[in-house]
Amino acid sequence: MSVDPRALGQLVEPGAPAVAAAPVTAARPRRVPLPLLGLILPLGVLVLGEVAVRQGWISPNLLPAPSDVLRTLLELGAQGLATHVLASSARVAAGFAIGGGLALAVGAAVGLSRRVEALLDPSFQALRAIPSLAWVPLLLLWLGIDEASKVVLIAIGAFFPVYMGVASGFRDVDRKLVEVARMHRLSQAALVRRVLLPAALPAVLTGLRNGLSLAWMFMVAAELIAASQGLGYLLTDGRETSRADIVLAAIVLLAVLGKASDTAMQALERRLLAWRDSFDNTRA
Repeated sequence: MSVDPRALGQLVEPGAPAVAAAPVTAARPRRVPLPLLGLILPLGVLVLGEVAVRQGWISPNLLPAPSDVLRTLLELGAQGLATHVLASSARVAAGFAIGGGLALAVGAAVGLSRRVEALLDPSFQALRAIPSLAWVPLLLLWLGIDEASKVVLIAIGAFFPVYMGVASGFRDVDRKLVEVARMHRLSQAALVRRVLLPAALPAVLTGLRNGLSLAWMFMVAAELIAASQGLGYLLTDGRETSRADIVLAAIVLLAVLGKASDTAMQALERRLLAWRDSFDNTRA
């Protein structure tokens, strides 16, 4: 049944204010939350890999199905996988602490002093160009196949990204900030603590994140030398026994541990740089 609009108009009393019709808004489609967007690609790869192996497009000897890799992880978990994870994590933690700590001190000295930069930076830039595996024979000759050679190699890998971030962070501080601090007669220590360090902190934290990721990469190279425990040992064991599922299981664990450590560094970065977000909101 249709309704005549004129008939509706007659029902409204004369002189009564007109009532505007409520606007009709189309329902917006729900968007995927940003944290979940990062899961789309890995889940798609897992599904595609599973289908490709089950359909016979790829040989399972070359690329096992994700379900087979998960089964291998469960089997390794019952056989002491936690020991390998803890061994690798301990080596990364020790190497990153040593290499990152030295890089913080040396990078700050280079960034704050042109004389120190002229003295040290050319040598460090030359050493930075040396591939990681080139250090292996020398470390084996000096330190043997014990833990020391592995930790030192990881420290070398963590040193250079942190050094570059710290040095560039202090070097690129706005000179106007330094001039204002000197006008207020701040001491050298106060200048570093209250002006230079906060201004250089974003670059320093970026260098630390890059150094941590390089520490995981160098850990694999270190454990491929000679190790009886660790994820690098699992990679070697899978290669020697032609077990691609063990190799992929170790790679998955490396990806998970690397992502977890980077997420922890991101949380630290957000916490230490919270003042910058509040300052930007104040300026806006």
